[in-house]
Amino acid sequence: MSTLTLEQALTITRGAFEHAQEISAAPLTVAVLDNAGRLISLQRQDGASLLRPDIATGKAWGAVAMGRSSRGLAEVAEARPAFVAAVNVMAQGQIIPAPGGVLVRDANNNILGAVGISGDTPDVDEVCAVAGVEFVSLVADCS
Repeated sequence: MSTLTLEQALTITRGAFEHAQEISAAPLTVAVLDNAGRLISLQRQDGASLLRPDIATGKAWGAVAMGRSSRGLAEVAEARPAFVAAVNVMAQGQIIPAPGGVLVRDANNNILGAVGISGDTPDVDEVCAVAGVEFVSLVADCS
């Protein structure tokens, strides 16, 4: 397997939404991208606000584009803001460097894609993304 399938993307989303319900999270939007940064699935819960699809996609896209989670990108942005700003200009503003975007890896550490979630706090978004990836028995990389 070299990338995520539609079935896996929908299962990740279902797992993320189930976890969100368990922890009483705010309405979420889940974007699942393949390992080339192309959108596979975008699901928005009732009540999720207008920009959530773009934010969720930006978290996932940045993770795939840079090979690290959006939390990792946020850490780089804090330490090297000019660098991340320049990269985001090159990326036409598509990178959202805030927790909630995780890489999806297989058992051999290959990147299959990424999940981006937006709607609650960045930490809650990330926890739900991890839960979704684990729901489909893959590895969530938050580093």
